[in-house]
Amino acid sequence: MFALINGWLPTIRNHSGKTGISGLVLSVFLLSGIILLNGCKPDPTVPILGTDPATDITVSTVTISGNVTDDGGAEVTARGICWGTASSPTMDDDFKASGTGKGSFTCNIDGLEPNTLYYARAYAQNSVGIAYGNEIEFTTGVGSPEVTTGQVSGIYATTATCGGVIVSDGGGAITEQGVCWSTSADPDLNDMHAAASTGSQTFSCSMTSLSPGTKYYVRAYAKNSGWTVYGEQVTFNTKVADIEGNLYGTVTIGSQVWMAENLKTTKLNDNTDIPNVPDDAEWISTSTSAYCWARNEIQYKEIYGAIYNWYTANTGKLCPAGWHVPTDSEFKVLEQSLGMVADQLDLSQAWRGTNQGAQLKSATGWAEGENGTNSSGFSALPGGYRFGQTGAFNGIGMLSYWWSSEYNTEYAWYRRLDGTENGVFRYATLKEGGKYVRCLKD
Repeated sequence: MFALINGWLPTIRNHSGKTGISGLVLSVFLLSGIILLNGCKPDPTVPILGTDPATDITVSTVTISGNVTDDGGAEVTARGICWGTASSPTMDDDFKASGTGKGSFTCNIDGLEPNTLYYARAYAQNSVGIAYGNEIEFTTGVGSPEVTTGQVSGIYATTATCGGVIVSDGGGAITEQGVCWSTSADPDLNDMHAAASTGSQTFSCSMTSLSPGTKYYVRAYAKNSGWTVYGEQVTFNTKVADIEGNLYGTVTIGSQVWMAENLKTTKLNDNTDIPNVPDDAEWISTSTSAYCWARNEIQYKEIYGAIYNWYTANTGKLCPAGWHVPTDSEFKVLEQSLGMVADQLDLSQAWRGTNQGAQLKSATGWAEGENGTNSSGFSALPGGYRFGQTGAFNGIGMLSYWWSSEYNTEYAWYRRLDGTENGVFRYATLKEGGKYVRCLKD
């Protein structure tokens, strides 16, 4: 530049005859050169930057980085990531800032919708304007669905029905829903299960190939593309059938499985008929199997079951196969599982325990103010009894008795519940008496 200037600057001859450049002129030209140089400096532009692929994608979060490689000749005062569900997002959409200046930066973004396609770009701003990096795409993950387990219904000896309700699909389509069940807690899809048609929030399934008189655990389940979840666990007991096909509800109490209804069969489990003996005199003189209905009215069959003498209970063939008439000791196991203390168990001809009788009594069906809590599920009703000395029917609507094991040659153990008592009465009575039977699973 200076050479160019020197090439055309005028020369001035001094008094000695030598030529040179006037200091004033030189200053003027040097200043002009500086101005000219400054006039050649380029104007600033918007920054140059890129957008990196999305990482750590979840149901509602993502991490995206950017890199400002050129500030455009002016300081970068803002930078970050902007995103949206439409292509070419700008700062008019959602955005998150991440520092200033050149270089790499990272934004951790949250609050996204599940299973949604998003577009994102890095941005950088200087005094000239806002620039955007290349556009990337990502899809958020599918959330966990939510399902609740319904109540079990339609319970039979080998089948039952249960279902559930899809509370949330987690942002993705439900691909499978149904119930799973097992004799062990917390059943899952590795256990027995049945699927229901998808597309409906409420669903039900049939559970088949169940074992009679057995406690089962059930949970509803739901699947989407990312998750398999289970509803809360419910339990139920399958019913058991006698030789005549009568079905009985069952209940697990402690370690035992009991019928939740009195036996009502008129045949032994080898299909032998049990004689129906309505006559009082004949009843008390019979030392072989006999049964009757309360007050000799069959209408009581479905309510209270059948009344048997002890000779029938002692055949070993009265209950369905795999079940038996409980012994005195097995009744004690029941009572102790309900909280009766050990020093009360062997008392006889006395009301024992505290509230064990109330736990065994049905919550309905007794006289006003005499219902139990039925917290055990035993569901005892006041079917009365048949007196062994006269054959008379007594106590219907007030109390009930159940046969147990032999006491001696004339007497057998029983258990008694009264509407006015909360305990359990234990004693022995004449084998000719008429009482009910609750079968216990072997």
